[in-house]
Amino acid sequence: MNKIAESELIIDKRGAIYHIGARPEEMADTIFIVGDPDRVAIVSKHFDSIEFKTQHREFIMHTGYLGKKRVSVLSTGIGPDNIDIALNEIDALANIDFESRRVKPSLKQVNIIRLGTSGALQADVAIDSFVAGTHGLGFDNVMHFYKTNINSEEETIIKDFKVHTGLTSGNVIPYIFSGNRELLSVFKSGYHQGITAACPGFYGPQGRVLRLPLEYEGLVDKLTSFRSGEHHIANFEMESSAIYGLGSLLGHRCLSLNVIVANRVIKQFSKDSTRAVESLIKFSLDCYSSSTL
Repeated sequence: MNKIAESELIIDKRGAIYHIGARPEEMADTIFIVGDPDRVAIVSKHFDSIEFKTQHREFIMHTGYLGKKRVSVLSTGIGPDNIDIALNEIDALANIDFESRRVKPSLKQVNIIRLGTSGALQADVAIDSFVAGTHGLGFDNVMHFYKTNINSEEETIIKDFKVHTGLTSGNVIPYIFSGNRELLSVFKSGYHQGITAACPGFYGPQGRVLRLPLEYEGLVDKLTSFRSGEHHIANFEMESSAIYGLGSLLGHRCLSLNVIVANRVIKQFSKDSTRAVESLIKFSLDCYSSSTL
């Protein structure tokens, strides 16, 4: 394996990877990722102990123990571009020897679990309820920069989706990747399941109109009405597609868990989104803690 150049894998004087700002030994094999840096402490307060705390820009990581399980929580900031940084650097921490700058001969598979907020695209996915994404459907362009392979189920869903929405050519090229089935089985009871769509912005890409007109009017309604066999789109946010895509290519187990703070079908918003987020975190950590993973 060729040595990775200093310009491609940037390691600081402390021996930490550039953006995340952590050393390999400071990251656990299970990482909960959150968008909001302030949410890291809300997660780690449930840890029984904390070993490491690191911070660089919006990337904050706490590593410790949840019972006997060593876990980390990492903030990524908002959007699929930040996920490109976070997922690649998580993998580098796990699978690249920082001394030799070479990929390790034996690769490690880590668990990457998003704890986030999202908007429901089905009337029966209630405010403050939880969704575990069976797939990540992307409208961003991150995965178009990588060589990808998808399975036959994913091929069918994305083909049906393009026909349904008319997004068969032009500026938006949707893609899809599956969530990890083993993790889905852990976070099954208490969660809605469905496709989680991810948009590269909060306003126009999610069909919101303030002053600017939309290029793709009616897209949100098409997301709500989409069906492909047993599959439907339950919710949307801004990160899951890149998490699932990069995680799949890198060989990691990924899952996106989201609390519903807005229902775009019935036009409702959570009365206490802070409490809803804390409920998702506590419930999901309990699920993981009691699992065999």
